[in-house]
Amino acid sequence: MSIAIIINPISGGARPDAARARAERAAAVTAARDELAEVFVTERPGHARELAKAAVARHARLVVAWGGDGTINEVASALAFEDVPLGIMPSGSGNGLARELGIDPRPEQALVDALGARPRPMDIGELDGHPFVNIAGVGFDAYVAARFNGAGNRRRGLAGYASIAARALISYAPATYSITLPDEQIRARAILVNVANSAQFGNDARIAPGAVVDDGLLDLVVVAEKSRLSTLWNLSRMFTGTVGRTPGYTHRPITQATIECDRPMVFHVDGETFEGGTRLRARVHPGALQIAVR
Repeated sequence: MSIAIIINPISGGARPDAARARAERAAAVTAARDELAEVFVTERPGHARELAKAAVARHARLVVAWGGDGTINEVASALAFEDVPLGIMPSGSGNGLARELGIDPRPEQALVDALGARPRPMDIGELDGHPFVNIAGVGFDAYVAARFNGAGNRRRGLAGYASIAARALISYAPATYSITLPDEQIRARAILVNVANSAQFGNDARIAPGAVVDDGLLDLVVVAEKSRLSTLWNLSRMFTGTVGRTPGYTHRPITQATIECDRPMVFHVDGETFEGGTRLRARVHPGALQIAVR
């Protein structure tokens, strides 16, 4: 059985002409290990999902996503509830899931590790019918992601994301959310409402310290904004492991939740944004994905 390697040629701010070089590097690694591999380069949003579904239909033994969390999300959504495992070659702006899984940041070494790994199950989350493997949510991060992914944004990579986030911190207005859990109701004027499968957004910015990808749970995080000054002052806590000390920070382990707002919500799953209604439902699918990591 063959291996499918699906490459996002522009992930992490790379130039489109990097596609050929990435394909050649992937082919060289697999050839050196006598692995039969098919290498594909994505051409549009959603293409990685289509390619992964086709690989499953051809009975590939492993499908590898070379890209950031968005590319990984597309491939993982095609592999969910299947026996074909996912491998990851990280090259995104933040690489949140790859960092949490301890995947080597060097793409070639990550591929070598995936080829030799024994797959194990991990959970998948779902928000408003959209699967995610890392983090989903509404609020400030969705607002920034929508502008980062917008057609008018030509500045990619971490620097482009940071620039948009810095400007948004001045203009963003929090909404009031009502979150219903099986045994609790939370209401807050929040800057962030996140449903996390792993602990971090990326670049070691941990919004849900202690979250793990194979415990059968998601981690609900609500950050109520006391003031914009307080928000700015406490941002660094995500990088020091002390975000839980932020005023207005609420954390709950969950299997399901309903998020409501008095206005339609823009939300994101693994950094990809969607327009939702006034009610979003979240739930976990325990062990729904096989992941090839050491």
